[in-house]
Amino acid sequence: MLDHALQAPGPRPLPAAVEDLLRAEHAPPRLAAHLRQVHDVACDLLDRLAEEVPELPVDRPAVTFGAATHDIGKARHPEELTGPGTRHEATGERVLLSYGVPADLARFAAVHGDWDRPDATVEELLVTVADKVWKGRREPDLEQRVTIAVAAATGREPWDAFLLLDDLLTHLAERADERLAFQAAYPV
Repeated sequence: MLDHALQAPGPRPLPAAVEDLLRAEHAPPRLAAHLRQVHDVACDLLDRLAEEVPELPVDRPAVTFGAATHDIGKARHPEELTGPGTRHEATGERVLLSYGVPADLARFAAVHGDWDRPDATVEELLVTVADKVWKGRREPDLEQRVTIAVAAATGREPWDAFLLLDDLLTHLAERADERLAFQAAYPV
């Protein structure tokens, strides 16, 4: 069933290296479906930002990897796939490090739930935005942090940066029901 979640038509496939990690961890199919959804949204978000705000410096490979692996710790804490919990965050970072993933990339697993800290990078904020908006959830304070980064990088007025980001996230959130159905089709 994991292979089906990884290969089924729908969201973009995960990078092969991430698929290998999920297989090695015997990840639940629902986790693979979730990671595909967040990765897909992150790719769409990055594509649109590249079109609309090309001057925003973003490490695209880091964001896409972070989105594809941010919840890998849930392979060891599957109860957090259907209920609350944060144990998967530190576990996910340790798992990724144990497979030789560089620390700057493994960090996404540990910090995606802690986006409001002052040292959060634009890349970390974007992974967290993708992890929210895939299911139609909007987080105003998080979006404000991204708005500030866009305004600073572009010289746009904050209100103009907000409108751009709001339109983009509204568009991404429109397919939330479809994404939730895809994820729900796979067992924990």
